[in-house]
Amino acid sequence: MNALTQNLTRNLREYGMMAALVVIVVVFQVLTDGKMLIPNNIASLVQQNAYVFILTIGMVMVIVAGHIDLSVGSVVAFVGGLIGYLMITEGLPWPLVVVIAVAIGALVGCWQGFWVAYVGIPAFIVTLAGMLIFRGLAIVIAGTTISGFPDGFNQISKGSLPNFLGFAGNLDVVTVVIGALAIVGLVVAGLRQRATLHREGLSTESLVGFVIKTVIISALIAYITYLLANSAGGTPIVLVIVGVLVLVYTFVMNKTVFGRHIYAIGGNLHAAVLSGVNTKRVNFMIFVNMGLLAGIAGVVTTARAGASVASAGVNFELDAIAAAFIGGTAVTGGIGKVSGAIIGALIMGVLNMGLSIMGVDAAWQQSIKGLVLLAAVAFDILNKRKSGGH
Repeated sequence: MNALTQNLTRNLREYGMMAALVVIVVVFQVLTDGKMLIPNNIASLVQQNAYVFILTIGMVMVIVAGHIDLSVGSVVAFVGGLIGYLMITEGLPWPLVVVIAVAIGALVGCWQGFWVAYVGIPAFIVTLAGMLIFRGLAIVIAGTTISGFPDGFNQISKGSLPNFLGFAGNLDVVTVVIGALAIVGLVVAGLRQRATLHREGLSTESLVGFVIKTVIISALIAYITYLLANSAGGTPIVLVIVGVLVLVYTFVMNKTVFGRHIYAIGGNLHAAVLSGVNTKRVNFMIFVNMGLLAGIAGVVTTARAGASVASAGVNFELDAIAAAFIGGTAVTGGIGKVSGAIIGALIMGVLNMGLSIMGVDAAWQQSIKGLVLLAAVAFDILNKRKSGGH
């Protein structure tokens, strides 16, 4: 019965986040006189906030393990500076530069993971130092803005998938097909998960609840698909990148030994050690992974700007941390889902775009996002107290 209660509590929390996202969208749709859900704005929402989605995926893993990473914004700027140097100054082809940039991000993760996992310095201190180190290096490399990137590179963030299937009326058929596949995948994955839980004798949500949840999410996917299919370019390339990352890391966290070890370390470090978990190796790999994702975010951000700028990535770490907490990741570690984090990132993205459309001053935008973060964490803590958690 206790397991059933915990499962229901988790589901209610996720449903609550989804409901909050819908409410926020509706509020901004009213406040912006219908501009929020203009098809081209939806495409821009994805393109402008791709970095939040990418960094939040890694940040969830870091926080679930009981750590924090304050350096990702500076790493994004550092990687962006190197991209400009390698492409413009050294003349390397952009596909090779993308590979090098992601690899450098992973190396940065190795550097920070070594100090955290094997030396034992708290991640807060290591990544605070990293924030200063890599911001300084970004200024050294890209103190003067580096621009003139090839169009192929810029299209990573600004471009859309080619419409090789034509149009059905005004709808981009490629986008419609992708949306349909997403809905089918959602249904199949949900049914398989229920079957697995039943087979193992574990509690599941009611069939009615499952059907209602699946119908609502499918309807949301269909509506977003419709909007994107009506936009000028169809499906943004960066949305495909984010989608692939979400699928890969959902699998990693739910189906792999590495993912289970992350939850074990964050839930009870002492018990994880006694169970034979190689905590040093897991912690090291968590930060390598965070660095790799910061490298990808660096590529996406630099392509979006069309230039290497030393000031890139400012406050990116705060957006990622806020999105993770808003998405239900526990402050104390051990609890968090990639799907929840994506909802949190969407909430952050909608806030960013809605407030920008309304012309709200950047200072007030920061204050509003801070209040949303505080409310989300307070809700999580109060919810745990009511359910008897610690």
